[in-house]
Amino acid sequence: MSTLENEVTFRKQAEVSQSLEAHFDSSSTDFILITDHRTSKSKSLEQLEASKKADIGSDSCCSKYARNIFRMKTLKRRLPFLTWLPRYNTRDCIGDLIAGFTVGLTVIPQGLAYSGVVGLPPEYGLYGSFMGCFVYVLLGTCKDSTIGSTAVASLMTYQFAQGSWQRSVLLTFLTGIIEILMAIFKLGCLVEFVSGPVSAGFTSAVALIVSTSQMRSMLGVKSEGGSFLATWISMFKDIEHVRVADTCLGFGCVFLLLMMRSLGKLSIGPKDAERRNTFQRVFNQVIKFLSTSRNASVVIVFTLITMHLDAMGTNPFRLTGKIPSGMPTPSFPPFSIPAQPGNETAGIPPVPGQNFLEMVQSMGYGLVIVPLMALLETMSVCKAFSKGKQIDITQEMIACGVGNIATSAFSGYRCNGGLARSAVNNASGCRTNMSNLYIGVIVVLALNFLTEYFAFIPKAVLAAIIISAVIFQVQYQVVTPMWRSKRSDLVPGILAFITCLVLPLEIGIMVAIGVNLLFILYYAARPKVTLEQLETQQGIRFVKITPDRCLIFPSVEFVRNMVLKSGSKSTLPVVIDCTYIYAADYTAAKVISSMVEDFRRLHQKIIFFNLKPSVVSVFEGLNTRLVLCYNTHALNLALQPDDPDLSRSVDSLDHAESGNGASECVSMASTLSLARS
Repeated sequence: MSTLENEVTFRKQAEVSQSLEAHFDSSSTDFILITDHRTSKSKSLEQLEASKKADIGSDSCCSKYARNIFRMKTLKRRLPFLTWLPRYNTRDCIGDLIAGFTVGLTVIPQGLAYSGVVGLPPEYGLYGSFMGCFVYVLLGTCKDSTIGSTAVASLMTYQFAQGSWQRSVLLTFLTGIIEILMAIFKLGCLVEFVSGPVSAGFTSAVALIVSTSQMRSMLGVKSEGGSFLATWISMFKDIEHVRVADTCLGFGCVFLLLMMRSLGKLSIGPKDAERRNTFQRVFNQVIKFLSTSRNASVVIVFTLITMHLDAMGTNPFRLTGKIPSGMPTPSFPPFSIPAQPGNETAGIPPVPGQNFLEMVQSMGYGLVIVPLMALLETMSVCKAFSKGKQIDITQEMIACGVGNIATSAFSGYRCNGGLARSAVNNASGCRTNMSNLYIGVIVVLALNFLTEYFAFIPKAVLAAIIISAVIFQVQYQVVTPMWRSKRSDLVPGILAFITCLVLPLEIGIMVAIGVNLLFILYYAARPKVTLEQLETQQGIRFVKITPDRCLIFPSVEFVRNMVLKSGSKSTLPVVIDCTYIYAADYTAAKVISSMVEDFRRLHQKIIFFNLKPSVVSVFEGLNTRLVLCYNTHALNLALQPDDPDLSRSVDSLDHAESGNGASECVSMASTLSLARS
């Protein structure tokens, strides 16, 4: 709620010549017109006239866009590899190859694991892990970012595709197109409407939901339900069928992965790397490699163990199962789902068919929410590794959009930048985007030569990999800084966290964003209005009112009531300091026009001080007659009790100007007519 400051009365003490601007002193604070905010009358009108002429004579937006497309600067911006590829050398190649190999060992088990979150067979996680990398080499702007399956993308794909591979692939294709359209129309600013608290609450909820979805693989129980609570309730109902071997293996792997993650912080020898001997350097590098490749290391070890146990016929674990070998055949995404008959004996229900429109309708809000959340996740990766450099949001949307369209051609599901995987890429010493090429090549090689061994990976191990990765996405650490800085920001953050857990994910995030926007609108509708009672050198008292932001429809009625309330308490002239009013709209113009008429009927002066030309042009559309002053000397003249009637015409103003010379206080019905005179 805005506050109205206490009235302060003061008197000017120093003598100031007429050629200088008058100063109004309020206690220890000087009411001085700052040069940066000051706009003279003639300058304001010239700017207004020039801007309108420029709008009339300027080229169309399409012609400007067409000219800019074929510039070399634009070409390098839209094809970033043209900037770094000519300088690519052997040292860059070695660094990218090491990083690509290390991240590739992480991507393979993560792809297999995240496919379980989407409700698809394991191979679909690998299908979505290489084409995005290939595209990002050419179109990406952040060398550390890697494109592939993430917890957020996987969960949201499951929410909107409901475990259907046809809907998952079509969702990937359509959201890719939407991202490209967002880039063309420069809609990257939409991500700014998702505030930090809402993003933190949403990400934390996703981490818990994903962890919950993997608990069934670790416990070996059945789970149903579309929300966090429903899933836990269904698992507790089936707790009697828990598999002890899978449970012990799963929790043991989580503990082992967390220990190996902490191992990366361990080092021996002096802190200065140059003072370490050969053994210390080798030991530290080995420890670092084991820490960054912990997912692959755990998968390899336990896959070998289960292969041995399976050969002996004593395997107690649930395995991933057979995975088709080779690359998927490139094709268009499925635009329909054929109907499939059920099997009553096997307990398989029939699957109804869907055409394209029905598939799109079933995705609903997902076509908007998925690209928005993917952009938010990708931008968080770029900001984490930008090192102060400017981020090209438009180019990132193009890269992700093209990458997802290419992924859908190979039956992959939604992919975007992942923070944990990109952190491994950065720690492994990547030097350019070429590391994504090596990551994609490793995934392709795995699809062609290693799928027969993937069948022996325990499901509990894959679940442990996901849980150990997403557990660090619970952003509890932001609560304390938010509490100390602005406690009201906790409301949308906690609301996003709770609603995403209790309600379906798409409804939860929409509710949280909506509430956050209501906070913003309330803040815009209640500006701070400063009120002061001042006195000029000549002893003329007046009320100065200063709104601290623009006049738009949510706030203008509040400001009007404050002005009328302060004006009704006395017959003193009212001066509205418009220094901070940088914009207005039609509703504001109507309300201000009504307010001016109210003051005119009361025979009370109301003066607008330092009103910007762009705002004047808005009021001009309603022929609002305003008294405008653009320096404090002119304000002194306007406050004189013998000042002529404020309703005088433009012609009489011109005459007054010729007589007074330096006066810059005018009453105008048409700003442009004065500019032309």
